[in-house]
Amino acid sequence: MSRAARIWTAVVILAGCGLGGSAAGAEEAVWPLWPGEPPDEKQKVGPERYLESKPGQLEIKRLTDVGTPTLTIYQPPAEKRTGCAVLVAPGGGYSILAIEHEGTQVCAWLNSLGVTAALLKYRVPKRPGQTPENLAMIQDAQRAISLLRSRSAELRIDPQRIGMIGFSAGGNLTAWTCLASKRYYEPRDEHDRASSRPNFALLIYPAWLVDQQGQLKPEFQPDKSSPPMFFVHSSDDPFSSESSVALYLALKKHKVPAELHVYASGGHGYGMRKVPHPCATWPQRAAEWMQSRGYLSASGTGHK
Repeated sequence: MSRAARIWTAVVILAGCGLGGSAAGAEEAVWPLWPGEPPDEKQKVGPERYLESKPGQLEIKRLTDVGTPTLTIYQPPAEKRTGCAVLVAPGGGYSILAIEHEGTQVCAWLNSLGVTAALLKYRVPKRPGQTPENLAMIQDAQRAISLLRSRSAELRIDPQRIGMIGFSAGGNLTAWTCLASKRYYEPRDEHDRASSRPNFALLIYPAWLVDQQGQLKPEFQPDKSSPPMFFVHSSDDPFSSESSVALYLALKKHKVPAELHVYASGGHGYGMRKVPHPCATWPQRAAEWMQSRGYLSASGTGHK
């Protein structure tokens, strides 16, 4: 192991990331994703900052200019732990991170289910000249899954019950992470020996999975080995529900377990907010799906 990797492995920053919102369990640690600089960075980005809401926008926390991606670990109370873990990817159009109602509040909900939550603060905005254009984000997500799996004993989680939940652009990123046919960076250390693919996924109003004709894009084509997925979308979402429907149907074609909820109304970007629409019940439906799949069973692993 390189000196940089040894130093990185030793770095565990206790006490919180200060991003607003609190989880139900204890915020155990903030982990830097990479030993040294992240891959393919051509110039420094940062310092991180919050954007003020524009007239007509919701009053939510919008974090941008992220140059140092991290994982913040939230553990549920010891007596509730199931051994399941979920990586949380907030949305924000690959420009900002909706770090609270699609981030820390999601971690609180997961903790209430006995799930270890790992909040992914991935690099935003998009880096110019990268291919694919969200390369930095894919790299961060793949590294995060490998890191959680390689450190599963330390976290007291089952390496075969590591899922991912993403919202909007984070849902797009979740689809990339689940369906990628390769690792999008050269392995850095022993942590990258662990698989970078989640065991299951929850895609909440995922964006940009289909082309203008409503067809699933080539990079999101599943096969029989793809992980089970749960989808939530609203029919009046400006980011078309066709994304969820198309990927659901493709999974069904390959006999991959999947569940789809398309609500009549709700729009986009509600996250954990209690909006006056039936779509606000999605966390209950998601918990039921995870329970039915065995991911929340403390006595055994989830099934395919």
